[in-house]
Amino acid sequence: MKVGVVTFPGSLDDRDALRAIKLAGGTAVALWHGDHDLKGVDALVLPGGFSYGDYLRCGAIAAHSPIMSEVVDAANKGMPVLGICNGFQMLVESGLLPGGLIRNDHGDFICRDQVLRVDNTSTPWTSGYREGQEITIPLKNGEGGFIADDETLRRIEGENLVTFRYSEVNPNGSLHDIAGLRNEAGNVVGLMPHPEHAVESGFGPDTAIAMKSGTEGLTMFESVVGSVVHQ
Repeated sequence: MKVGVVTFPGSLDDRDALRAIKLAGGTAVALWHGDHDLKGVDALVLPGGFSYGDYLRCGAIAAHSPIMSEVVDAANKGMPVLGICNGFQMLVESGLLPGGLIRNDHGDFICRDQVLRVDNTSTPWTSGYREGQEITIPLKNGEGGFIADDETLRRIEGENLVTFRYSEVNPNGSLHDIAGLRNEAGNVVGLMPHPEHAVESGFGPDTAIAMKSGTEGLTMFESVVGSVVHQ
């Protein structure tokens, strides 16, 4: 099962995502933003970072990169697509997910181990979790505040599009504590925190068992690998 990770100018977490896919048992495929070739992958990850220096709006320029026409087309045909942090911003800017992401309400860049509640497991990326499960994965962003108008928020809530909510603390002022969304079909998921930084013991969030032992982000990648393999 092949999962592609797209590298943009300014991507920081593409290598981490590639490693997470390998640890989950998938075949990781590096893709380049300037190409029009998805190399036959079964799923896609748009990684975190500061694509194009975050000029204009975060993810706005990347949403118009050459490869994004293929990404949008593949997503609309049902391919699983995950956008992490800057990748979430790209999904919003490209119209694959609703709403927008703006500067954190306190104005500061934030980096912390963040507790999330899993609100929807009906996606290829979240099927390995339990609905209502709380997980801890790292968060690092300066423009992670989710916004939407009232009508869009009603639709998001009414159609059960929230995949993750911030628990214990809302770190950036996101409306309705929204940390991640899915599209109506469920194949496209975006979230601000970084599951690829919680996939290997010794390098993840602290847990009650040991420092840096948290691996709850790995389930996201195992979920998609399993969902495609068993189709």
